[in-house]
Amino acid sequence: MFDISIIIQFILLGAFVGFISGLFGIGGGGIIVPILTGILLSLQFDANTVVHAAIGTSMGIMAITSFSSMLAQHKKQAVLWDMFKLLVPSIIVGTFLASFLASYLSSFTLAIIFAIFMFLTSINMFFGSTPKNIEKEFSKRIHYISGAIFGALSALISVAGGMFIVPYLLAQGIDIKKAIGTSSAIGFILTLSGALGYMINGYMINHTSLDYTIGFLFLPAIFFVALASVFTAPIGVKLAHKMSSKLLKKIFSLIPFFLSIKLIYELV
Repeated sequence: MFDISIIIQFILLGAFVGFISGLFGIGGGGIIVPILTGILLSLQFDANTVVHAAIGTSMGIMAITSFSSMLAQHKKQAVLWDMFKLLVPSIIVGTFLASFLASYLSSFTLAIIFAIFMFLTSINMFFGSTPKNIEKEFSKRIHYISGAIFGALSALISVAGGMFIVPYLLAQGIDIKKAIGTSSAIGFILTLSGALGYMINGYMINHTSLDYTIGFLFLPAIFFVALASVFTAPIGVKLAHKMSSKLLKKIFSLIPFFLSIKLIYELV
């Protein structure tokens, strides 16, 4: 069904995504989905379900990538496990349920809202001042509601939640490096829940499984992309901890900016 050139593409994609995941605490779904969609189309995937397969497979890839990043961040003592415990329960619920809605909801309005959100987030992070050990943790109710929203949006647009979670943690006075480390840990649970949802959803809507697929998950892509990402994610983590928090924050802010421009451009 595919040759060595496809495998090489998967490995190169995984190496880049792993590095980005480790550096910024994000899963790389914005990179994986469009590239993977093109590859799957070349493999004769059904055009009506190829995006769903790309999103589901992306969630599976990011689960492994985020796990590698989480371990590396934990070694750097950059994961706030108390915050992790507060956000994860509602994130699991939001992510799992939203994965079932993905095939039935129009993406136009959601894409516009997401593009605006990313644009405003990037502007705020780039020009905003860095909090200096300000203790202003949100209430548990806000954590629960925010977690469900982050999980749902992440499942619908195939991201590991870093675009939402990192700014959310920064707003509470958490250092950028610990925010990225915590985001990596949360991203593992989020993407794992999303991948399971897309796998089950693929069966529920009678998705015609091709070779090497389980529901909406294409196993060769998950294996080769994730395999490469596991080796490069720790490199990104090491680089992140060598950079100043101020510089890392400004570089991170450019990602949602360019993604928002890309989304808006595609919709015009």
